[in-house]
Amino acid sequence: MLTFLLLFSYVRTETYDIRLFSVAEQTIRSPKTIVDEHRTDLERERVAAEVAEVSQAFAFRPEIVDNRTSLVGSIFDFAKEYNYTEEQAEDPETDEEVSVPEENLSELKKALTADVSEDVTTSIDDDVFEQLLSSSDAELERARNITITQIESVMADPIKEEEVTINKDLIEEQLQVSSIQQDLKDAVIALGRFAIIETNIFDKEQTQASIKQARESVEPVHILEGQVIVQEGYLIDREIFRQLEALGLTTNDQTMAPYVGLVLFSLIVLFVLYFQFSSWKIKEEKKQNYLTLVSMIFLLSLGLMKVTELVRGLDISQIGYLFPAAMAPMLIRSMINTKLALVVTILLAACGSIVFNDSITGSVNVEIAIYFLFSGLAGILFLSHSKRRTYLLRAGLFVAVANVLVLLSITLMESGQYSAMDYMFYLIFASVSGVLASILTIGLLPLFEAGFGILSTIKLVELSNPNHPLLKRILTEAPGTYHHSVMVANLAEAACEEIGANGLLARVGCYYHDIGKTKRPHFFIENQLSDQNPHDRLSPEASRDIIISHALDGAEMLRKYKLPKEFVDIAEQHHGTTLLKFFYYKAKENGIEAHEEDYRYPGPKPQTKETAVISIADSVEAAVRSMKDPTSDKIKGLVQSIVQDRLQDGHFNECDLTLKELETIKRVFCETLNGIFHSRIEYPEFTKERERKKQA
Repeated sequence: MLTFLLLFSYVRTETYDIRLFSVAEQTIRSPKTIVDEHRTDLERERVAAEVAEVSQAFAFRPEIVDNRTSLVGSIFDFAKEYNYTEEQAEDPETDEEVSVPEENLSELKKALTADVSEDVTTSIDDDVFEQLLSSSDAELERARNITITQIESVMADPIKEEEVTINKDLIEEQLQVSSIQQDLKDAVIALGRFAIIETNIFDKEQTQASIKQARESVEPVHILEGQVIVQEGYLIDREIFRQLEALGLTTNDQTMAPYVGLVLFSLIVLFVLYFQFSSWKIKEEKKQNYLTLVSMIFLLSLGLMKVTELVRGLDISQIGYLFPAAMAPMLIRSMINTKLALVVTILLAACGSIVFNDSITGSVNVEIAIYFLFSGLAGILFLSHSKRRTYLLRAGLFVAVANVLVLLSITLMESGQYSAMDYMFYLIFASVSGVLASILTIGLLPLFEAGFGILSTIKLVELSNPNHPLLKRILTEAPGTYHHSVMVANLAEAACEEIGANGLLARVGCYYHDIGKTKRPHFFIENQLSDQNPHDRLSPEASRDIIISHALDGAEMLRKYKLPKEFVDIAEQHHGTTLLKFFYYKAKENGIEAHEEDYRYPGPKPQTKETAVISIADSVEAAVRSMKDPTSDKIKGLVQSIVQDRLQDGHFNECDLTLKELETIKRVFCETLNGIFHSRIEYPEFTKERERKKQA
């Protein structure tokens, strides 16, 4: 139901069998509101062209007028400051005017250069400055006011570059007829011509900004829901046909067909998962747990698809390639198995082809389905041999590379017209998809493992670390038991791998299966460093209780440290309900009334193949290690005897271990034990030394 609802909006509601230049058999209305991209682009281009035609390229800059008048006024002010007095201007003996002192002219030019924003000394002749310096303050003030007034008058209207000369001549004419003193008029005219410059400036940035603003101000043209696209009996021209294509109405179909198709598709997804789980021979409780987990991951991926597809509203091309398609396969591969991850990869690729359908409801996107399929396969393949959580990020990088290659191959095969920007977006989307898949997997994996009690390969590898508190404890407090556990782990893993069981679970489970012996390590023979056995001083009943308690104590310790339930089961079940024969017969010999049920482990019997294999490996390893001069025949006979004894005792009645698998287990045990306890060649010098000692 959730799959149907999530995909509901991506199937079409109504389509029509129409062709270009045909006559509409009925009035067609828009079933939804969409943006008409083509008409919107045309409208934006039209508005931009109109803005460009209007004289927006030139703009009158009134601040230029203020700056020029201020500059001319400053020249007059400085001239008043550095001019010389009338007494200095005439020779007392001849009453003739003398030239302007050189120092006054230099000080004026220096002041103008230092204090004025524009270096006017290079544009104005010294004769002008000398005339200004030789004039009185009153004359300068009067000339200043007239000049500035005329400049403002001439520059009141915009002046283009080609109009500058005309306006310079204009201000010269106006100043020529002004009431300024004649000996100062030439200087004033020079300043007036200097002040006139272009004020109507071409502003490219402003023009571009205006065009951009005009484009952005255009509201998107919509095809509204209910709007008539074509009336009955009218010709379907190119524009009408384009609108119908944009709405996805150009293919004839039954109204309910898309929904029926979506229902069938959802049922296919359901039945694929159902048949996958129905043929899986595991406990119903575990099967239900896995089914719930896979369903949650599948629906989470569909939800992420929908969120990613919604970003398409930002007009980002092919946003679907950003979706982390490898996330779900990597999660399922890490927590369950490869086969189920492959199934989910195929289902998600099919769903992705519907979700990312290029906005044409009811269609499928084959390209993105191929992309999702290969992305998921890459995640599974690159993660298949990874047994550490840090390898997930490395797998994500490999997935990113695979995504780029697949996407590049698709775009090249399409021979489409892609720009450099399109390829850049594709590269970024494909890379981010792979890395994002690994990051989400790393983040979600602990949550799913804790929430569903999943014991993944990565979790098993982490628990096999010798720095775990329980493993450090057994190594320091019961080193003999630790060595025994490692040997049992080697046997169990090899046998489980051979029969198709979880070898890594068997190995790591063996490390913890005898953790209960750490409570009383010296009561177990592998930890006894001397020939004295504490059981020699105990009654058979006391010894029985100590030996049996190690299974219960181990399970309790594992629960205390919150280790996975599989480990607790191995600790409780690896002895099943077997009989402690040594102490049972010892009690008989001592004349004690003993019952078999009192000397049996409380069980339960092994419930899984892994636990059954561990139980055999535990007994076989201890028995072979106690043998003197073990040979291949002796080992084979011992293994056969132990397995036969367990079989007759009903030890395997509650697990799905077959007789054929038992034969395989025995063969693997014999091969492994022969490799461990093989005969060793003595070196000649050691042999001679031993013979010499015997003779002595």
